[in-house]
Amino acid sequence: MSTAHTIVTVAAALWAGFSAASVFLRARWVVEPLADYGVPRSWWPWLGVAKAAGAAGLLVGLAVPVIGVLAGIGLVLYFTGAVVTVLRARSYSHVPFPLLYLAPVVGAMALGFAA
Repeated sequence: MSTAHTIVTVAAALWAGFSAASVFLRARWVVEPLADYGVPRSWWPWLGVAKAAGAAGLLVGLAVPVIGVLAGIGLVLYFTGAVVTVLRARSYSHVPFPLLYLAPVVGAMALGFAA
């Protein structure tokens, strides 16, 4: 395992964890767009759980690589779904936001496979 992989994985986990905490704490800048996109309020806690589980999985994956790969796949699917949701809501100016969360996860996975 390379130093770069470890740093990028920890950064990706912290970033996904921050995103999960933002949903749990119902940060206005997160939940208002969710409502605008038509995401049911009853889904919000589960979306936060999914992101938190992915973040934890990335960290566990540093010791148990298969867990990290599965968590990475889950987060890639999650944030890809977020991009699709934003596009379906025609909020094109918001597309970069889920991509900012997706990029470090993809980077961590790429570095993990390269190591």
